Amino acid sequence: MLTKIDPKSLALEPFRAIGDQWLLVTAGNAERCNTMTASWGGLGILWGKQVATIYLRPQRYTKEFVDAEDYFTLSLLPEAYRTTLVYCGRVSGRDEDKIAGSGLHVALASCGAPYFEEAETVLVCRKLYRQRIDPDSFLVEGIAEAHYPEQDYHDMYIAEIVEAYADR
Repeated sequence: MLTKIDPKSLALEPFRAIGDQWLLVTAGNAERCNTMTASWGGLGILWGKQVATIYLRPQRYTKEFVDAEDYFTLSLLPEAYRTTLVYCGRVSGRDEDKIAGSGLHVALASCGAPYFEEAETVLVCRKLYRQRIDPDSFLVEGIAEAHYPEQDYHDMYIAEIVEAYADR
């Protein structure tokens, strides 16, 4: 059962949680939402706020939902859901009802942003800033070529963490 907590009390290691455990980026509303698996992102302090940073490619269906709403959520699932995370990263919500296919159960944060009941940690995020990755701003050669062979540069979103929930 998820309990609302102070984000400062989160007991997670961001490199492991994001890079190894992965997370679901979810946006939409009670009528319609979509999710995607992400393994890029960050947590920190910016502009005097606790923030999360996510990166979405322009062709991702979930990006349409993130762009349409003021809030999105980040859900960290237990390792038992690895197959579900793989599914949510490979299947597009444009092609099928990914939420139904995932077997996950949608809940709504107080702001109306969707998240998953199965999560062990949920961050509710309010968008503050968005910017496309600029290929001319890379300072180290090879990154753009290795990660953007189709020049489909991510949009970076910086969002304030306004609520946090954890399975305690």
